[in-house]
This record gives sequence, structure tokens and C-alpha cells, in this order.
Amino acid sequence: MKISDQLREKIEEQIATGELSPGSALDEATLVEQYGVSRTPVREALIQLAAEGLIEIRPRRGAVVTSIGPTRLIEMFEVMSELEAMCGRLAARRMTELERAELVQALKACDQAMARQDSDAYFYCNETFHAAIYAGSHNTFLIEQASQLQRRLRPYRRLQLRVRNRLAMSFREHQAIVAAIAAGDAEATALALRDHVVVQGERFGDLLANLQAMASTSATKHV
Repeated sequence: MKISDQLREKIEEQIATGELSPGSALDEATLVEQYGVSRTPVREALIQLAAEGLIEIRPRRGAVVTSIGPTRLIEMFEVMSELEAMCGRLAARRMTELERAELVQALKACDQAMARQDSDAYFYCNETFHAAIYAGSHNTFLIEQASQLQRRLRPYRRLQLRVRNRLAMSFREHQAIVAAIAAGDAEATALALRDHVVVQGERFGDLLANLQAMASTSATKHV
């Protein structure tokens, strides 16, 4: 893996975990010193992150982590839910026996993380679970689009899992998705995934509350 790709992944992870909150500045010189690399891979990594929409590169101001407003966030989750529903619909028809077995393994990993109430571990198992469904669609263009938006929404999907009782609810939804895929029921799979991903009502209120708490914590750190 190229150095720039490694840097991109590290910064992605910092954004996803909230270590780099929306509005945080990314200084080239600081990143060069922090990771012990030249400016070229740092600039390449920042360009990749900007293409994903995770950061904005502003003239004469450098790069900052993208801050997404509530309306835009709802819109993005609406599109994500439809993309995942499409992946699920196709996966229910096209998944191989081996791919279904891998999905079941991902479900078991989610179960183990839930049992420990480890939201961070569950987050990674959850990503593996959804990636297995994307792959099972056997539609390369759809996989690319779903994966790109998934990366953009990583910080927010992670925060959702920190809401009380969300791990157990997410796991039950995963079970329903796997059952629908195992039954080859394309429409039931699509509906289950759409309901699983879309953020509205109380779930959106909880997400906004977590975002505000994260912003307050970040502001305190920088005082």
C-alpha cells in the first residue's frame, strides 16, 4: 500500500472516531512531522480525503474536516439507505453459498461485540457485515457508490452505535437481514436494510445530541 493511502486511512480513522471532529484543521507541516514523511504523500492523502468529501481544502486556509449540516446529513442517510436496499435486493438473488457463510460469520462477530457492549468493536464488525452485502450484489458500480458514501458517513454511523440500546437493536436488525437473504426474499431484504440504515425521528435526535456532545468535548480540549 502506498504511503499516501496509509495516511488517508489513518486520518479517516481519526475522523471516524471523533479524534478529528468537524471543523478541525489539518496542517501539512504538522502531518509531515507527525508521520515522518515528505509533503508529497501528505498532499496526496489530503486530495483523496477531499475527493471522498471527508475534508475541505480551502484556498490560503488549508484543509479542515468537513462539517455537515442536519438537513444535508438526513439527505445523505436517505441516499445511503436506498443504496444499501439495492445492494440487499441483489444480494438476496445473487449471493453464493460461500458469501452467505461469510455474512453469517460477520453476524457472529457482531454478536460477540454486542455481548461485550463494545461499540467500537461492533462498528468494525458492522462495516464487515455491510461490505459482505455490497459484495454479494455482484454489481461493481453499485459497490463503488455505496462504499464511497459509506466512507463519508463513517463518523456519523459510528456515533449512532454509542446511543443506549442501539447495539442490541442493530444486531436484531442484522438478524432480520440475514434471514431475508437466506430465504432469497429480495424485497424483504431491501426493506430491512432501508429501515436499518435510514436515520429519522428519535434516531436523528440522538445522533445530533451525540454530535453536539462531541463538539463540546473537542472545544474543551482546545481551550
